[in-house]
Amino acid sequence: MANERLEVLNALDTAKTQWYHFTAIIVAGMGFFTDAYDLFCITTVTKLLGRLYYYNPLSTEPGALPYKVESAVVGVALCGTLAGQLFFGWLGDKMGRKKVYGMTLMLMVVCSIASGLSLGHTSKSVMGTLCFFRFWLGVGIGGDYPLSATIMSEYANQKTRGAFIAAVFAMQGFGILAGAAVSVIVSAAFKAYFKAPSYEDAVHVIGQRDPSTVPEADFVWRIILMFGAVPAALTFYSRSKMPETARFTALVAKNAKQAAADMSKVLNVEIEEEKTEKVWSTDSDYGLLSAEFMKRHGLHLLGTTSTWFLLDVAFYSQNLFQKDIFKSVGWLKGGKAVNGIQEVYNISVAQAKIALLATVPGYWFTVALVDIIGRFAIQLMGFFFMTVFMLALAIPYEHWKNDNTIGFVVLFAFTFFFANFGPNATTFIVPAEVFPARLRSTCHGISAAWGKAGAIVGNFAIGRLSTKGPSHVRIALIILAVTNALGFVFTFLVPETKGRSLEEISGEKDNEDVEMEEV
Repeated sequence: MANERLEVLNALDTAKTQWYHFTAIIVAGMGFFTDAYDLFCITTVTKLLGRLYYYNPLSTEPGALPYKVESAVVGVALCGTLAGQLFFGWLGDKMGRKKVYGMTLMLMVVCSIASGLSLGHTSKSVMGTLCFFRFWLGVGIGGDYPLSATIMSEYANQKTRGAFIAAVFAMQGFGILAGAAVSVIVSAAFKAYFKAPSYEDAVHVIGQRDPSTVPEADFVWRIILMFGAVPAALTFYSRSKMPETARFTALVAKNAKQAAADMSKVLNVEIEEEKTEKVWSTDSDYGLLSAEFMKRHGLHLLGTTSTWFLLDVAFYSQNLFQKDIFKSVGWLKGGKAVNGIQEVYNISVAQAKIALLATVPGYWFTVALVDIIGRFAIQLMGFFFMTVFMLALAIPYEHWKNDNTIGFVVLFAFTFFFANFGPNATTFIVPAEVFPARLRSTCHGISAAWGKAGAIVGNFAIGRLSTKGPSHVRIALIILAVTNALGFVFTFLVPETKGRSLEEISGEKDNEDVEMEEV
């Protein structure tokens, strides 16, 4: 019976928005809250790590992480994330979304705590163990990307699917804000209780630690990193109670009866498949990267991977090195003018302001409008305005640096706004919609992994320019503008998915390939 759909899929696509949808958003979204917190909170404490473990009393500057060490501390979690996206994305299509979901969460909880408990007292031992645990933390974070996106897309109804997936991803904004907020609170408490002079006012004695960085400051970065385990642990029970998605159960596991039973409980409606003994199957179960796959989805995969790669080069460069960029234009005080804990506080306050005024609102503009104006238009617009604002920062850079620091910060904030009301959200949404169910998690993981490859390029290449001084910041901004312009061009490979069922988008509903079969 060609073109006949399973009743459970019809029920999901036409379901009214109800409390269970919001529960799924919160449960899946808290994973992304944790992901963003863990990935970006490290940027608030890297300066402190340098003061604590790389202090040289013969130098006229505070201790600082060597470039290679800082790149490793910041970038190793991105490398782990890339690996996790590929592995858990593939595993999600083999074992099911739910079974793998709990693994990633426990990995994040354990490694968040272990990162803060990094062993040893020497710089090599602490940085080595910190990098080890942050790599495995990244693996857990990586698994959350394809699984959360796929679960939400397969639970959502057809009309508001984009908004639901975007809402899950929008929790990333709150995670970035929370990382800055926790850093502000912890550093404020410590600096109020443990007084210390600024680096330039302190008396430095060979053989003694830096007086501007009290020994208790070692607890500051550890507490900040370990706090990432809290939101992940709070949602573990809820994740374990989520049923497997109906689309995996019916289309991949070929058990329509179980899918109908699961979704009847979830949606509080009676769902009956005809005799409940039929599954939806395809005549050609083509494999990943096969000739048939490339014919149907090759350009789609090129579009999702290339745009996510280009977006993350810019997005992660901006986030991970904004403290250096703000310092280059004089918005943040240099390290000599403050003590170690005060520097953490200043960096965190600056990042919190950007997150609150630009990053978080951008995500929720996408949630509100993605099912109205569509994914394609939002992504195209985002890349366009990111390019414009990057050029507006780079071309008259000396003017901003010397005469209008606040103007620079405002324009910089707009690049964050249009990243999130733009490709940072849509590159997450589209791969969860455009590929067939049996390959959906894998292809989302591949797309996301290319994104993290871009983030790694941003960390090790663009980030290096940001730390070299004001003249190199301008070069970095120009490179990021070109990167965003390329993202604009490659967006034309990405299809519009608004308002259609997942099976229609992925081609699983094609008359010549889909039929109902008795089991």
